[in-house]
Amino acid sequence: MKLLSRAEEIVLLTVLKLKGSAYGVTIREHINKETGTTWSFGSIYMPLNKLARKEFVKKVSGAPTAERGGRSKCLYEVTETGMAALASIRRVQEKLWAHVAALLPEESD
Repeated sequence: MKLLSRAEEIVLLTVLKLKGSAYGVTIREHINKETGTTWSFGSIYMPLNKLARKEFVKKVSGAPTAERGGRSKCLYEVTETGMAALASIRRVQEKLWAHVAALLPEESD
């Protein structure tokens, strides 16, 4: 399996965490909060579209809302293939990070 890019990993993890309420705005808000950086919508949708093409996420229509003029939101859910991709990247990262902590300077709060 081809490894996820860092942006794909962050977006995919966020979709997983948002459990059925993942759409562009909520994904962006969550990532901005968790990373402490501001992601543009392009930074969200580019990896999100790649994940959809790879079938790591699937689009699901949400209920129509009055705030959107009766249109429904396009929600995203992680597929089983997406879960496997996350497990794979986690294994790789654990191998890469093994024994590195002792080489890094101590973090200060």
